[in-house]
Amino acid sequence: MWHDEVLAEIYKYREEYAKSFNYNLHAMVKDLEKKQAASGRQIISTPIKPTRQENKSLVET
Repeated sequence: MWHDEVLAEIYKYREEYAKSFNYNLHAMVKDLEKKQAASGRQIISTPIKPTRQENKSLVET
């Protein structure tokens, strides 16, 4: 079976990180947001693209 060492390391880190928060997604997001704010890097957000259904309804109106 094929084994990628880089992916295995990423999966291991991800599992350890999730386990450290008892797999609580809200706690993980809060921690990542805190780390992001502390990094001092500029945060650039892109607008959400409308879905196909939204595009279709915009054309029909």
